[in-house]
Amino acid sequence: LAERITNAGSVFLGHFSPESAGDYASGTNHTLPTNGYAKAYSGVSLDSFIRKITFQEITPEGLANIGSAIEVMAENEKLEGHSNAIKVRMK
Repeated sequence: LAERITNAGSVFLGHFSPESAGDYASGTNHTLPTNGYAKAYSGVSLDSFIRKITFQEITPEGLANIGSAIEVMAENEKLEGHSNAIKVRMK
């Protein structure tokens, strides 16, 4: 059954896993998404309070591979600066 669940804030499996254990003692959080929001959001956890930074370093060859796709998307969104940022680097 568990492998068929695709949207849930938390799943309590078995007779000895009551929701109250998740609320108070088992380590999960009882602040869970309701009204169908589990399709897009998880329950509140430590990750909710961690600021994450992503880093990207693209090689000239890498930009050559994806540059034209970026230009097309930027131009379709009318983001001239984004498109120009690719064009000046691809010269």
